[in-house]
Amino acid sequence: MNKIVLFSMLSFMLISCSNEKNEQATTTNKLIVKLQFDKNQERLDNFGNPATIADGNAAQTPTINAMSAHYIELAPTATTLLTTGEIIYQGETTTKGGEEAIDFSKSILVKDNETFLEIPLSQVKTGNYEWVRISASYQNGSINLLNNGEEYTGTVASFLGYNMYIDAFDLNGKSIEVNDNKLQGFWGFEAEGYTLTGQAPEGSVTVPNPLSDSSPIPPGSCVLTGKFDKPLQIDGNETENVVITLSFSINNSFEWTEINKDGKYEPAAGENLIDMGLRGLKIRSNQ
Repeated sequence: MNKIVLFSMLSFMLISCSNEKNEQATTTNKLIVKLQFDKNQERLDNFGNPATIADGNAAQTPTINAMSAHYIELAPTATTLLTTGEIIYQGETTTKGGEEAIDFSKSILVKDNETFLEIPLSQVKTGNYEWVRISASYQNGSINLLNNGEEYTGTVASFLGYNMYIDAFDLNGKSIEVNDNKLQGFWGFEAEGYTLTGQAPEGSVTVPNPLSDSSPIPPGSCVLTGKFDKPLQIDGNETENVVITLSFSINNSFEWTEINKDGKYEPAAGENLIDMGLRGLKIRSNQ
């Protein structure tokens, strides 16, 4: 009888420990989103097709120092319309500048291969997801330029969101005050202590969306669309963190109009920045 009681007690303890372990895994496992920048990734156009540099323009691949996003959504299929999928991140907005706009002061800035988002997996709806939509809002990158025959390294801050309220932003220790809403394509530039701001032409910022026919994005937004290398499956029984890596193409993503046909960016010669959009999105997970 004592052996039977002891066996029953041990079985109960093992089952309890197993249930406790599963419950703990369910409550502590996270969905982690990381951002990467790939200079060798294919350069795409707005429809997700391979793109060359337009006649009369030149381009270079920047070094991305920091990036931020305003919105991330997991989409089950190619026909899932924007905002009808599983929204896992939504940044803060403000009306300080009049119309509702992304609040730049609340932006989360990350470097290459850093974590942008961590949320409990319990907050993610179970299901299979094939696509990711992400609204890129800001990037800071280093580029090369030519001035009076001398080559320098400059820093460009590119505001990619549909509408952003910018109080001020920093470029290499120099604070540039704005205190206003700015539409997609506003930028700031710094080199050798010299600063400049400008606005890219409306509609000139590239936003690759290979689902433009089945799931379009609003004009003026910067919602990039990318497909998982294999579908992401969330069933609520995950036993480890799920890590999603969003890889952005920066292949010749800094583009300007050429005046001197030398392939070098010369702002003093009147060469204007016209496109600083990311050039494609690939997604993979650790599943």
